[in-house]
Amino acid sequence: MKTAFANAVQRLKQAGIPAPELEVSLLLAHILNMGRTTVLLAGEKNIAEAQHAAFEKYISRRVAREPLAYIIAEKEFWSRTFKVSKDVLIPRPETEFLLEKALAACKSPAENPEQPCKILDLGTGSGVIAIIMALELPAAKVTAIDYSYKALKIARYNAKKHKVADRIDFVNCDWFAGIAADAEFDAVISNPPYIAREVLAKPFGMSSASLQPEVGDFEPGLALDGGERGTREISRIAAELDKVLKPGGWFFMEIGADQKKEAFDIITNASAYDSIEIFDDYAGLPRVLQARKVMVNGCC
Repeated sequence: MKTAFANAVQRLKQAGIPAPELEVSLLLAHILNMGRTTVLLAGEKNIAEAQHAAFEKYISRRVAREPLAYIIAEKEFWSRTFKVSKDVLIPRPETEFLLEKALAACKSPAENPEQPCKILDLGTGSGVIAIIMALELPAAKVTAIDYSYKALKIARYNAKKHKVADRIDFVNCDWFAGIAADAEFDAVISNPPYIAREVLAKPFGMSSASLQPEVGDFEPGLALDGGERGTREISRIAAELDKVLKPGGWFFMEIGADQKKEAFDIITNASAYDSIEIFDDYAGLPRVLQARKVMVNGCC
C-alpha cells in the first residue's frame, strides 16, 4: 500500500493537484472502506488486486482533473455526508456561510410552535440547503425547487438519508413557476448560477478569472451559467421574489465575489426590501446578500 500511495501522490503532483497526499488518502480510504487515519498508518499492508485496480482508475480520473467528490460520489458538508453526481454542483464552504446567515435570522420554531417557519430553497441541487435548514429547524416546512429532474433525484436521496424527506416538498420547475399563487414563505434562500458566461468560456490558465478544470469541465453548466454578466438569474429571482416572500420575511442569496454592487442594486431597485446587506465570507470576499421584505403597517 505504501508504494501505491507514493506513486499516486507523485502522479497527482505532476498533474498540478493541490494537497495530493490528502486526496490520495481519501481515495484509498473510500476504496478500502476505512478511515483516512487507518490508511495512513497501514504502511506496507497489501491490498487486494481488485482494490488496487479500482484505485488506479480513480487516480487516472483525478489526474484528468475530475473532482474528487464526483469520483467517490459524495461530499462532506456541514459535518454530514451527501451524495453527489455530475448532475449537481459540489457543495462548498461558501454555501455553509450562506446557511449560517440564514439560520441566524430565522426564528426558532420552538419560540412559536403554532407557526412553523416556511422556507423556500431556490435551485436546491444536491439538496444541502433544504436539508440543513430542515435539520437545524425541526419544525420548519421546506420547499426545494430545481429545474433539473436529475438533480432532484439526488436531493431526494439525500433527504431520505438524513431523515427529513417528510418535511421537504421537492418541486421540478423553473424558479417560481411551480409555486402555488397563494404560497408565502418566511425565508427564501438561493445559491443561483452566478458565473459570467465569458468566464465559463475561458480555458483554464488563460486569465486569473478562468475556472479550474474541475469546475469548468465537469460541474453542470446549468448550475454555473449566470448569463453575460453573471447576474441574469439574480435579476430573474428578484423580479418575482415579492410574490412569495411574506412581509417581514428574509431573503438570502449567495453571490459572486465581484457582484457586490450589482447584486445590491438589483435588490434595492426591486423596492420591496430593507435591511439589505452583503456579508463577506471567511476569505474576506463578498458572498451573501441579505434582504428583508418591508413590513406592512409595522407588522408581519
